[in-house]
Formats: sequence, C-alpha cells, structure tokens
Amino acid sequence: MPPTATVCTAKASWKKLSGTLTLTDTHLQWTQDAKSAPSVRVAHPDAASLFCSKQDAPQVKLKLALVNDDSSHFFIFTASPRDVALADRERFKTELTTIIGRNKNAAALAARIPILPVPQTASTPVFNASTPRPLVPSIIKPPLSRAASVSSNETRATPTITGDDPARDFRLRKTVLLSNPELGALHRDLVIGGQITEAEFWEGREHLVLAQAAAESQRKGKPGQLVDPRPETVEGGEIKIRITPQLVHDIFDEYPVVATAYSDNVPNKLSEEQFWKRYFQSKLFNAHRASIRSSAAQHVVKADPIFDKYLEKDDDDLEPRRQRPELADLFINLGATREDHDDTGNEKDITMQAGRQRGALPLIRKFNEHSERLLNSALGDNPPSKRRRLEDDEAMLDFDDLHDPEASNGIILEMQDRQRYFEGRMSSQVENGHQSLDLTTIVSGLQDGIRSWDMDLAQFKLERKPSDVALFSMTDNVRARLDVKSRENDIPEGLFTQMTTCQTAANEFLRQFWAATYPNVSDQTLSIATPAQRATKAAKMAGYLAKTHEKVAAIVATSHSQGVDSHKIQTAMQPVLTAVDRALTFHRANVNAKKARA
Repeated sequence: MPPTATVCTAKASWKKLSGTLTLTDTHLQWTQDAKSAPSVRVAHPDAASLFCSKQDAPQVKLKLALVNDDSSHFFIFTASPRDVALADRERFKTELTTIIGRNKNAAALAARIPILPVPQTASTPVFNASTPRPLVPSIIKPPLSRAASVSSNETRATPTITGDDPARDFRLRKTVLLSNPELGALHRDLVIGGQITEAEFWEGREHLVLAQAAAESQRKGKPGQLVDPRPETVEGGEIKIRITPQLVHDIFDEYPVVATAYSDNVPNKLSEEQFWKRYFQSKLFNAHRASIRSSAAQHVVKADPIFDKYLEKDDDDLEPRRQRPELADLFINLGATREDHDDTGNEKDITMQAGRQRGALPLIRKFNEHSERLLNSALGDNPPSKRRRLEDDEAMLDFDDLHDPEASNGIILEMQDRQRYFEGRMSSQVENGHQSLDLTTIVSGLQDGIRSWDMDLAQFKLERKPSDVALFSMTDNVRARLDVKSRENDIPEGLFTQMTTCQTAANEFLRQFWAATYPNVSDQTLSIATPAQRATKAAKMAGYLAKTHEKVAAIVATSHSQGVDSHKIQTAMQPVLTAVDRALTFHRANVNAKKARA
C-alpha cells in the first residue's frame, strides 16, 4: 500500500471522545487519543455534502454526509483558544469542499456516458472483492469476428425511457433500484456482473421507471390540516412552539391578518423573535386556534396593545361575513331543480336551523373557508370563467370512469386442427339440443321419492366412528401446520442467500428468454429488436439457463457439507429446475426445427 500524504490535521471530538481529525490525500479519518487505529475512516469518493455551525455558535461543529448512506459524522473542533478551532475548521472546510465538488463532477460525467456491455473475451479483467471497480465504465469496442447483427445489438447505448434526457433517465433508474433492494441486488449481479446489458435488464420493466417519473412530476397539493401550532413541554417545565419557515408561510396563508401585523410591526416596533413570542401569547392566536375550547382561554390571556388591534368580531351572525363571489355550478348544485319536484315524505325538521348554536358558527365557517382555499389551490390561478366548461354541456357529463377500458390484444393461442376442434364442439351441442325431456316421468319420479321418505327422526342415530375419524383427521392437519410454523429454519443464512440469488437469476434469465421468444410488441418502449437479434438473445439466455443445474448441484453439495438436509434444498429448487428444463426443451426443439427447414 503506498504511503499517504497528510493534508491537514486538528484536535477534534467525535461522539464526546477526544481525538485527532486528519485529512490525507485519500481519506478523512479520526483517531481517538492513546489509540493507533482510526475509529472513523471515510474515502474521498464517499463524501457527499458538508455542513458547518454558525460563526457565533457555542461549539465549532462540522458535519459530513456520505454517499448512499443516511448516517453522518459530526466533529467538534476542540482547539484552544476558539480562534484556532475556527481556523482549523475553515481549513478542513476548504479542502472537503474541493473534494465534494470533484465527486459531483465525476458523478455527472458518469451519468452522461452510456453504460456499454463488456464483451466476454480473454482480455476482459476479472474483478474480485479486493480489486476496486472503476468509477466510470470504459468504452470497449466489440471484437470484429462477431456477427454484424449481434454487434449492433450489444454495443448500442442504453435508450432513454422517459424522454430525451439521459441524465434524468439514469437518475430515475437509480431511484428505482435504491427503493427496491431486491431489484438492485439483481441489477448488481447480472448487469454489473456482465451477464446481460442495461437495456436487456430494463426491457419489460419500463413501467417502473415511468411510474417513478410520474410520481416525481406530480404536483403536491396543499396540506388539508388546519394550521394549529401545538406547544411542546421541554426540560424544566417550559412550554415552547417550534417555528419553522414552513409554519410561518402556512400561518400567513391561512390568516392574512397575521401577515399584515407582521409587515406593520417588524422590524420597526418588534424584532421577529419578540413578534412571534407575543403572538402566541395574545388573544389573536387563541382566536385562530381550531377549537371551541380556545374561546375559554381568551378570558385568561392578558391584553396585548399591538395584537389586540387586529382582533375581529366573531363571525356568528346568520349571514356569513364573507359571501361567496360566484354562483354554484348548475351541474353540481343540488338545489337547482328543487322547484321541479313537489315536497313529499316527512315534514321539514324545524330544529335544524342555521345558527341555532351561535358558538359553533365561527368554527364551522373557518372549516368551510379552509376547504375552499384547498380547492382553489388545486384549481390553480385560472379565472373562474376558464375553470368551467359550460360551452360544452356534454363534456361536463362525460366521465372517464363511465367508459369501458380498452381490451388487451392478449397472446394468440396456437392450436393444431383448430377447425376440427370447433366442429366437434358444434356437433356435441347439436346432439344435446335434440334430446327431449319427459316432464311426466320427472314429476312422477319426484313424487315417488317424497312418498318413500321416512319422517321418523326419533329413530335417527348418528354413527360415532365416522365423526371421530373426521375430527381426528382435522386435528392432525392443524397440528401438522402448527408444527411447520413453529419449527425453526435450519437453513443457514449464507446458504439461503445462495438459494435466493440462484432462483432470482434463473427467473430473470427465463423472463429474458421468453420475452425474446414471444415478444409483446405493444409493450416495447425501449427498442424493437429484429428476429435475428431476438434469436441471438434467446440462445444467449439458454446458455445461461443450461448452467442452472450446476449451480443447484453446488448448493446441494454445500448444504450436505454443512449438515443440512439436501433433500429439502432439492425440493425447494425443483420448481426453478422444472421451468428451466421446459425452456431448454423448447429452445432445442426450435433450433432443430430451424435446422430441418434449412
């Protein structure tokens, strides 16, 4: 291992332990005092982002976030005096900022370069656990001895699924793989392992990328919850309310009078901290709370000469203070056709009168106004005239849910002697249609059966032996199922991982094989392969499938050496072997048929 050069070093603590923070030309590491081995060691390519505490903060902190890792490292510079600690942190900040910028440029370059498959030749390097893989894949030309159709298929750049932006398409695929660990492991084993190409892996999985793109492009609406900050009790019995920029924005949007008070008093009369402290202690805040119980708190809250000026009278009259600016749409107005129908049924309930409980009216109207704001935010900033489609009444009544979904083309069933099959069904139906039924005979037989029925139920006796046999059989069945559930899994984790990997890889090869044999042209969005390319791909997948028996045999041998029942492993892998055998049998028959025709 070549020696590393030290860029900078400083005294710093990590997890309340004192030590030394060192930045070399390859790693950032922290070593505890009186120890030689570093406790924290971060390579330069793993640095993602950097955060620092404020200049006047009590402690000089530095936070380093890692790539593809939610955990972070916090370091506190402990040099004395404080100016030395600040200088140490600035030195580390400058160096780490340069490293992080270099990492981002490398990631952007890797996203722009198409990932091409590596041909399986003798010059292909073999990577193992101790050999680091290159960050940017090399562009290797295919050998000239291969067929032209195969070369054009293997070396084509990965086409984009969601548009013409390869970088965005790469990011969407990466997000899909990170959100699905099993799919990510399969991609790592097959694509990075060089067995299939990137385009082959995503062929048939375009819907995953399209769904991720649709989820990211969907505009999130306004939250439906009313703005009602809840106080929290912290240590010492103090009550605090956490104020965030989003909370301030929601308060201003929900209660414009607070925004007016803020613009009138901050920063001339009050600082921002004093403004919010006095607001949450004022009658104005209690009047805005989404609860009737807040009205009782107004009698114990002390008066505030600034915020009391913005108090409004309770909206508890029969007519609301804020009238609706537009008429209701005739298509959704339930009372539009009331005059066309006579009153029927029970009389009107005179107890259900608006404003009977005046104390609840302000809260009800507050909920209604909040709901109206939610709907308006969803409709956008268009004027009301553009929101309606009154110029076309039929369009207002035409809903997509009322239309039948389009029928799928399906897969055509290939049959031999199809005409004879349908002729046989028609002849049997004709023969059944000519059979006549004698109603007199049926009725007389039914009467004879009823007359011979014995109604002496007192003499009925149920045999105990058949009942006991049925009960014991059900009991044994339940006991066997419970025994299987309670039995511990005697397959080691490493062996179970090998079984899962083998089965997942075989399923992917089977999917690729049958997709190349029977392609669904209507669902292909990446590319449309020629018959020669599909035949080559099917032969390639068949070659991979032929090695499945060897892999399963190796797993069975490993289980035998570890003391695990090999019959259990064989039984678990048998469905995969059966599917592989069917695919290989079909492939051999297809190849032989082509040779016979040639």
